[in-house]
Amino acid sequence: MKQSIKFSLFTLFLLLSQVVLGQHNYPFTYGEELEFEVSYGWFNLADATMKIGKKPETINEKTHFKIDVYGKTKGAATIFGRVNDNWGSIWELESKLPSVSYRHIEEGKYRKHEKVFFDQQKKKAKMQLFDKENKSLKEEKEFSLPGKVQDIVSGFYYLRTLDLSNLQVGDTVEILGFFDKEIYNIKLIYEGQERIDTELGEKDTFIFSPQIPKNKLFRGDFPVTVWVTQDQNKIPVKIKANLFLGSLNLELKSASGLRY
Repeated sequence: MKQSIKFSLFTLFLLLSQVVLGQHNYPFTYGEELEFEVSYGWFNLADATMKIGKKPETINEKTHFKIDVYGKTKGAATIFGRVNDNWGSIWELESKLPSVSYRHIEEGKYRKHEKVFFDQQKKKAKMQLFDKENKSLKEEKEFSLPGKVQDIVSGFYYLRTLDLSNLQVGDTVEILGFFDKEIYNIKLIYEGQERIDTELGEKDTFIFSPQIPKNKLFRGDFPVTVWVTQDQNKIPVKIKANLFLGSLNLELKSASGLRY
């Protein structure tokens, strides 16, 4: 149960980020790194890191950001099974769309290594699934897309490029995303503003709540709250997920390589 909660938080944190097309200015740059701590009550379960590569990636003569998200259990939480996950996106700067996404999942004895290659113009995605050692190709499948899509990591950076100051309480935003062989329409509700204490000091924040499909893990129609700073960097500093038993919290512990 606890391992499922940990995995769900990493997945949820990424799904939350799939919001809207932004403006042309980037509030982030190469080498940015955000570090978070995941807790359940008094228990610190895991560390999570979001990192942009220090150098650009080039695909088809187009410049890309290489973005990675890491999640790893620590301390007593490893008794219930070690988690060591890496989710990534290679995201084109000009179109603000992913060209490649990938997942390297290690949870207990479970392993999954996957790559997805996007052809946004032709509305196609080619998925490649590898063996447990990530050496041999096991499966390859092509999917038709209903339009231009984000992957589970890249959408977060759209949120940060959006002019959030123009939103009104109750506004909703949707984005089309492709994840785990499925198409998702993610709806995010703007809840207002709040000044909160963080490891980086007091921060004025925007508050969002994503609409989560009903399930046995989360409590209520809008069980998750996300706080994003109002400064030029627009980084998430806190996420709270209400469970049927208690709540999960993800809080920013450090930030380096910020653009502003």
